[in-house]
Amino acid sequence: MIKAESPDDGGKQLSTLQALAIFLERRSLVMLALGFASGLPNLLIFDTLSAWLRDAGLSLEVIGIFSLATLAYSVKFLWAPLVDRAAIPGLTGRLGHRRSWMLVCQALIMAALLAISGVDPARSLPAMAGLAIFVGFVSATQDIVIDAWRIEAAGAERAGALAAAYQWGYRIAMILAGILPLVLSDALGWGGSYALMAGLMLAGTAGVLAAPRETRHEIRPLGGDGAPSRPGRDALEWTGRGALVLAAAGLLGSGLSGDPFLIRAPLSALGLNGLAEAVAALWASKPGGAIAQVASAVGGLAVLSGAVLPLPGAPTRPGRFLFSALGEPLADFARRHSGAAGLILALICVYRLPDFVLNIMNPFYLDLGFSKLEIAEIRKVLGVVMSVAGVGLGGWAVARLGLIRALVIGAFAGPVSNLAFAWLTLQGPQVWALAVAISLDNIASGFAGTCLIAYMSSLTSQGFTASQYALFSSLYALLGKLVASQSGRLVEGVARMADAGGPTAALRALLGPAPAGAFSEAALKSGVSAAGLGAGYVTFFVYSALLGALGVILALAVAARERRRPAGREPDQTPA
Repeated sequence: MIKAESPDDGGKQLSTLQALAIFLERRSLVMLALGFASGLPNLLIFDTLSAWLRDAGLSLEVIGIFSLATLAYSVKFLWAPLVDRAAIPGLTGRLGHRRSWMLVCQALIMAALLAISGVDPARSLPAMAGLAIFVGFVSATQDIVIDAWRIEAAGAERAGALAAAYQWGYRIAMILAGILPLVLSDALGWGGSYALMAGLMLAGTAGVLAAPRETRHEIRPLGGDGAPSRPGRDALEWTGRGALVLAAAGLLGSGLSGDPFLIRAPLSALGLNGLAEAVAALWASKPGGAIAQVASAVGGLAVLSGAVLPLPGAPTRPGRFLFSALGEPLADFARRHSGAAGLILALICVYRLPDFVLNIMNPFYLDLGFSKLEIAEIRKVLGVVMSVAGVGLGGWAVARLGLIRALVIGAFAGPVSNLAFAWLTLQGPQVWALAVAISLDNIASGFAGTCLIAYMSSLTSQGFTASQYALFSSLYALLGKLVASQSGRLVEGVARMADAGGPTAALRALLGPAPAGAFSEAALKSGVSAAGLGAGYVTFFVYSALLGALGVILALAVAARERRRPAGREPDQTPA
């Protein structure tokens, strides 16, 4: 296993050609295939499957239930310790720890997709639902182990390139999984299309077989042996702690995924239907729903902490076991980054805030006066191309400039690109201006995303790679969900303030050059003037850029901390 290097920039700096050459290395090509295998099942069990179910005549309410198949992605860190610690009998010795897990996951995904291809949803809906949930669970597990292999195979110089290759493969798979089954469903039927998709998973299998095997994998021992064995008491404690873990999973899954099913279902089973419906209504409300979801996720973490912490002064086997499995990865992170763990977690949570708050972009484009066709052509074609370019640019920057320097540049890129939409607001519905704004935003988003993935990867340690990265990737969007819930209210609130002669009234004059008709229809719906609505959008995009200042400040603080660390000294972590 290649040594997991420090995230500092003290290592060897690569030339431009050397940085680009990394993308053609064996590990990068393997990562492209593994990213493809990761992205393919994701869309097949929800978005594309929804089209099949609708074509079969099922109601939207029934189709919506299938979103539960993706819940596993939100709480995958709960079983990530299993991926770090458990060997696959008969395979781990031959293939290595990570490759054996990937191969088993891919075989199960292919088998389940083939099984789905033979199911008629109109006659066997429960069977299809069960298979979809199974694919979601195994696919989330595959993501855990692919991320772990990527981190352990990278090293500081290759972290960005492998993160970029993963995203490229993932995006290619999402495009194919969204288009091919729909195009081929008339000729092959939905079942035949899904059988073909199962066959495409062989690309991931080829990637696994071509992947370098780790030279060593450290399996950290689970605690518990030192505590006295008391079967009766241990059984009761296991029951109580297990119930808390399940409750935590329900709260976390409902909060992180935005679907309260894991809270509603137990309430309904207990006959509390009124309370279950109230929870559903709360989750759907604005902005209360976002606040409730964040509170649910935070509450789930609190409950999980209670479930895994050992009893003070009374060591027990269940307590030591659970803390070793679920608590020790976070404790290890806190120890290795003593004095800076909070700073680092804060950076992870706010780094992508400028992107997360842009949850009103489709209404914005329509309000500004663009047609749906114009929006689709530029966002889905040019936007995808620019996003792929941004991802590659991020991978190159990590290799050429070093991880921390690239991370700081990415922190600036998000806020600056958001200002392009403020500029677009002043131009009106000009297609060329839309192309410029979306290009800048997608390049910046792809760049920053790659840098963040590489940085989160650098924070993991040997033996806890899967557990720690799964936790980081599950939590990094939590704050963004809460802040984004206020986007629409902010635009309309500022618009009314501008119309009333408030501090933003001066922005109305800037809307003069915009072509006639911009915001006119949308203004009627919101009960404000067109100029006022334009002022609201300009203010919102400036506000979203200012939110990015938090990420910039924290990124600079992390960079300063890295510079202060003595040369050659790394965080206290075991080499991979």
